[in-house]
Amino acid sequence: MKKSTFAGLCAAALLAGAAGAQTPDRTQESPFAAALAHGLRPGVLKAGEPLPQWSLQERMAHHHVPGVAVAVLKNGEVVYAEGFGVREAGTQDAVNADTLFSVGSISKVVAATTTLQLVGQGKLDLDRNVNDYLEGWRIPATPEIANPVVTLRMLLSHTSGLGVHGFEDYLPGEKLPTLVETLDGKAPAKNDPVRLLRAPGTQADYSGGGVMVEQKVIEDVAGVSFAEAARTLVFERIGMPRSTFENPLPARRGNIAKAHDKEGKPTALPRGWQAFPEQAASGLWTSANEFGAFVGALIKSYRGTQGVLPRPIAVQMMTEVSPGSRGLGPELAGAGITRKFFHNGDNDSYHAAFESYLETGDGFVILTNGKNSRGLRGEIRNALSDALGVGKPPIRTIDLDLTQPLYADYAGTYRLDEAIPQDVRGELSDWFEFDALEIHIADGAITIGPADEPTPLLPLTPLRFLAQRYGVELQFHRDAHGRVRAVSADDGVGRSYYRREAAAGSR
Repeated sequence: MKKSTFAGLCAAALLAGAAGAQTPDRTQESPFAAALAHGLRPGVLKAGEPLPQWSLQERMAHHHVPGVAVAVLKNGEVVYAEGFGVREAGTQDAVNADTLFSVGSISKVVAATTTLQLVGQGKLDLDRNVNDYLEGWRIPATPEIANPVVTLRMLLSHTSGLGVHGFEDYLPGEKLPTLVETLDGKAPAKNDPVRLLRAPGTQADYSGGGVMVEQKVIEDVAGVSFAEAARTLVFERIGMPRSTFENPLPARRGNIAKAHDKEGKPTALPRGWQAFPEQAASGLWTSANEFGAFVGALIKSYRGTQGVLPRPIAVQMMTEVSPGSRGLGPELAGAGITRKFFHNGDNDSYHAAFESYLETGDGFVILTNGKNSRGLRGEIRNALSDALGVGKPPIRTIDLDLTQPLYADYAGTYRLDEAIPQDVRGELSDWFEFDALEIHIADGAITIGPADEPTPLLPLTPLRFLAQRYGVELQFHRDAHGRVRAVSADDGVGRSYYRREAAAGSR
């Protein structure tokens, strides 16, 4: 395949001019500052329990998270951005809206935008076999799949059939693998080889490995490193001068949020942060200000108003690809005013999230530098969603006495009904992939999983229970004869069905 010069690709990308990050409001009169001062809350309460109105500072202390940065968007523009706490525990180095954080798998959305820039320029085709683009490495055939055809649409939507869910972080001093070493799972890479586990396009299965194939395509077509391609095709166009995929991140960048363990103590010493050589999958460093501008650029692209992508391609980015529920990079959910695109990011010591609503252009970015910050991230999300007034997560109330005989017959084994189409199961076939569910009831509690490692189910109604660990609701199905015959799992976009297995000796 004949390549255009990368300079030519860059020139095409810059024709529309830079969108540029806006100067956000940092005044204490902001409703978002007020929400963070006394609006953090959980998503589940016991009946009669008062709704707490936590401050960000007290919840940071509770979760042992030293630093947080947030940005809030209205109508596609950053209107509030602020940092809280410190970059390193035990210092006075304050976090601000320009502090760099590792954002884990959110990197995949920037990688997808880089790919879609090249699609918009006619250099890549979403539905062409990626082996046609790859040089020096190809997706290998398997005994079951002699001539694999994997496309960029599959890679970006996690429907490629490739394995390797995610990657381990690398500590200072550890040798980093090359891209090909990562793809082949060869030392110093810590992952298995990136290989096909099933026929392409048949099942949703989150694959960081597939995104590394996407990175190889970008590098082979652009003729430069992935970090350079993203810088020129995305960061420079939007106005994100501090954001980078360079790994390990050099200290000269300055204003870096350092890594902390679950107790909030500095880790990854002496440098103070890990390296993420799997750049497209998990290697992005960015700030609240700059990533807020990136989210705004995607909103403007979707609306066709000077974004980073041509509108027809942005619409494809925000369209679900079956049998999953993801678009080309972001996760998608909702309809109308609640139609949103979003993604979480989780490296060892950093947890991040963004969420934005396509109809209103509202949204937010959350960045943290503590291993134990997943719970905090959800509480911040609740506060900011409440303040925006769109996509407000409901407060679920639990109040049932499971000691009553009525619920005793929920216990048992429920086996997955494989006849339910993958289009219906969606992402549940990836992260709620159980072939069978074991339900136990003891001491007034109902749990899922093996008896030696149970996960509590929180009762929402007599038949519906929240499996908070998995982010799904389970509904037991009691028929007109009074018998519990099945249980279904629902995450809002996918649904799986488990039929009850008859007990030994029963008829």
